[in-house]
Amino acid sequence: MFEFSIGDIYTQGWALLNFEVIVFLFAGTIAGVLIGAMPGLTATMGVAVVTPLTYGMSTISSFALLLGVYCGGVYGGSITAIVANIPGTPSAIMTTLDGYPMSRRGEAGKAIGIATVSSFIGGVISVVILSFFAPMVANMALKFSGQEFFAIGFFGLTVIAYISTGSMARGFLSGFLGLLIGTIGADLISGFERFTYGSFYLLSGIELLPVLIGVFGFTEILCVLERGFTSIEVTKKTFDRVIPGKDDMKKILPTIFRSAPIGTIIGAIPAAGGVIAAIVAYGVEKRFSRNPEKFGTGAIEGIAAPETANNACTGGAMIPMLTLGVPGDAATAILIGALMMNGLTPGPTLFSRNMDVVSAIFILMLLANCVFLFYGLFGARYIAKVISVPMKILAPVIATLCIVGTFSLRNALFDVWVMLFFGILGYWFRKVEIPTPPLALGLVLGNLVEVEFRRGLILSRGNVFSFFTRPISGTFLLLSVLMLILPTILSAITKRKGAGRITE
Repeated sequence: MFEFSIGDIYTQGWALLNFEVIVFLFAGTIAGVLIGAMPGLTATMGVAVVTPLTYGMSTISSFALLLGVYCGGVYGGSITAIVANIPGTPSAIMTTLDGYPMSRRGEAGKAIGIATVSSFIGGVISVVILSFFAPMVANMALKFSGQEFFAIGFFGLTVIAYISTGSMARGFLSGFLGLLIGTIGADLISGFERFTYGSFYLLSGIELLPVLIGVFGFTEILCVLERGFTSIEVTKKTFDRVIPGKDDMKKILPTIFRSAPIGTIIGAIPAAGGVIAAIVAYGVEKRFSRNPEKFGTGAIEGIAAPETANNACTGGAMIPMLTLGVPGDAATAILIGALMMNGLTPGPTLFSRNMDVVSAIFILMLLANCVFLFYGLFGARYIAKVISVPMKILAPVIATLCIVGTFSLRNALFDVWVMLFFGILGYWFRKVEIPTPPLALGLVLGNLVEVEFRRGLILSRGNVFSFFTRPISGTFLLLSVLMLILPTILSAITKRKGAGRITE
């Protein structure tokens, strides 16, 4: 067990910050905003493409760049949603409902200002919550054994399949494929080779980053090629006043403080993500509103709620990633790979051995939110012009970054082929409506689930019931079972209600 105050979390990391780190933070945040504003280019894709470029950089510089892209990318999706009715990122879908009607009334600047301030406050609140709960969870996790880590990883897998878009069976299929891919290479406990077929490159398993770059980066490029190189036409909007006035702030502050905890909590659930947080926050705010009929016609609360929630997910998703090594979403799965690339292992020992790095990560997330606040309030009109850059220019650049970045990881052409293969596989998954996040997260969680299950059996001398009798592991396994049978229960209830109405 380790002891430190909340003040240590926001003081120890300052010693690691320098001019270079701040420059990378600004560059990453601005790049993230622009990536998020481009329809089809998500924050996850941005983090995946940028990660290989950090190879050889210091740990703090690389995370300044990556966290800037992550936080800026989540916010950036709101800009296109408002000015063009096209969500730049999936989590900005709900923002279009009220953002675009305001834009059509000539209030695009006001809408972007509301989205920017809400995103900023939501992100900051989530980081503050992160600073309180992450050390508590890490302290608790130090007492975990194989049973607890297995149960948490298994719960993450069941949640991934349950909340995936499309059918639950397809989510399971994607996650199961990720688990199978994770078994390739030398067994981490016995050292026995599995599915290597004599290949030197497969001895250490399929590298995580080439898979993630392929699934989240190159797949998007293939989808762009299919849609064609159409550019976004952004009509002339009014950007006279972007900074929200006092009356607007009074209206949205209650909304923000209701939506931020929702986003943080949902973000902490493995694989839940900003889309679900935005939908839930929008629905809650509409129910709380005295004038729910205004939602969908340009209500500022309809912008503040989803933007606060989806940006609050960034801090929430970092809680399981930093404390347990379990990714909160697809982007944090890539950040786990970045930590490992820098010789760091996410989990409770990260707090005890590298508290200065953890502190720096918290500080960088706060600063990234400050950077996009400034950039959003004073650069909205310029961002609106940039998003009209034709994709025929952007697509080749991003494809080149995917290939060069993947090759630079180990200077191995094999990794490039892996990236291309999973890019094509991800594209095919899109065509047959199989979700890709479960595949990536299954790959990340696969080793954790397998190794900790076997470790738990070794420690308990083969007693399988120890997984159920220990309080924490038993609770998470019970929750996993409930998550698996919940759709069946809900379906039976719906059918019974329907049968009751027919008989009446």
